Amino acid sequence: MIRIVVAEDQVMVLGALASLLALEPDLTIVGQARDGEAALALVRDVVPDILLTDIEMPGLTGIDIAAAIGAGGLATRVVIVTTFARPGYLARAREAGVRGYLLKDAPIDTLADAIRTVAAGGRVIPPELAAAAWDAGTDPLSARERAVLRLAEEGLPNKEIARRLALSPGTIRNYLADAAAKVGGGNRIEAGRLARSKGWL
Repeated sequence: MIRIVVAEDQVMVLGALASLLALEPDLTIVGQARDGEAALALVRDVVPDILLTDIEMPGLTGIDIAAAIGAGGLATRVVIVTTFARPGYLARAREAGVRGYLLKDAPIDTLADAIRTVAAGGRVIPPELAAAAWDAGTDPLSARERAVLRLAEEGLPNKEIARRLALSPGTIRNYLADAAAKVGGGNRIEAGRLARSKGWL
């Protein structure tokens, strides 16, 4: 049996994925999580064969979780299923050690087969997404710039971002200015929008 943890912040989608995959004779769901921190804690606790996760969730993203799994030396392999076909997401996912990347409009049979392939040591990436990622270029943002831009996207002022990241407001201004220059945004809002459209956030 292939043991799976499913992480998805939309309750209906989470339930549907878990229920449909549980119908497969060789797949078993050993846990479900609705945010990134809970998903990572669950993976560390039960060490499933596969973590099936969305990218954008409260707290840690699916890519963050994949990176943490790799850094922790866990045997769990990560398959991302998402609505976002952004090349930057795929490029970052591959760097984080993600072994499968599918869109949510894929048939459940395709998803189940992808899980089997990844569990057996293979990789699953739709050719059209792989080609787009190849042409997208390198993500120009550092991890810190990405974190600052995400908080700025939430509408937080510099002082609050500084408090959350234990940095000075001046340092936050510098990170925002550098990030805007790298992605070609005129201000923090435009920088966040452009970075997200590329899949860099």
